[in-house]
Amino acid sequence: MSDAAALPGQPRGLVVSGPATPRAVNVLAPNPSAMTLDGTNTWLLSEPGSDLAVVVDPGPLDEGHLRHVVDTASALGKRVALTLLTHGHPDHAEGAGRFAELTGTAVRALDPALRLGDEGLGAGDVVTVGGLELRVVPTPGHTSDSLSFHLPADRAVLTGDTILGRGTTMVAHPDGRLGDYLDSLRRLRSLTVDDGVHTVLPGHGPVLEDAQGAVEFYLAHRAGRLAQVESAVASGLRTAAEVVAHVYADVDRSLWPAAELSVRAQLEYLRERGQV
Repeated sequence: MSDAAALPGQPRGLVVSGPATPRAVNVLAPNPSAMTLDGTNTWLLSEPGSDLAVVVDPGPLDEGHLRHVVDTASALGKRVALTLLTHGHPDHAEGAGRFAELTGTAVRALDPALRLGDEGLGAGDVVTVGGLELRVVPTPGHTSDSLSFHLPADRAVLTGDTILGRGTTMVAHPDGRLGDYLDSLRRLRSLTVDDGVHTVLPGHGPVLEDAQGAVEFYLAHRAGRLAQVESAVASGLRTAAEVVAHVYADVDRSLWPAAELSVRAQLEYLRERGQV
């Protein structure tokens, strides 16, 4: 077995439903796959002693899962008062409308098309419910509407798909852009350096105990992949598919379609800078 402390970000271990920090409880959705890892982490957040809770990313449109989230809150003596979305991919957001029906809550998101209610989310917003404080951190790149949520009381950040608990994420070109993604990683790094964030509560995979280590690993990984793509193009490879077959030869082929999106984003990034 590998030593978790030696892995990027120091993953906590198995992904399970249950408490992750004093204010965060994971309710794991039953949608495991190569892309979603163990499934979507639906986060139930509340201030200790409060009877109100916030849910981040209700997950897929799975009635059993959505009701399980509500039941988990009820078992903890909480009522779900608000639903937030990190971004609009179906494994995070498809169940939001039905979840809103079950809980009577508004749904707040960056993308107006995903909102239910009058309020959205944007840079600098602070969400407060029952004494809980969440600070909205724009982290575009995986998608243009990606957000993270800083939970200062737990020195934690919920990252959606911007940082995963295992492996790395894709830049979903053309909506996602590599330049934006790199800026977002640097923004998250500043949270670890300037605001003392040490825990990553990801959208998929295990909790990470070393937030700064995770961000540094992601930045180094992206720099390495970018250099490989640039070298592949210099050797005569031209299409994204050709580059994927060369650069991602060691990656499970089931992930190549996602890798091709990232390669397209990398090629666009290099072209914009006149490097290919």
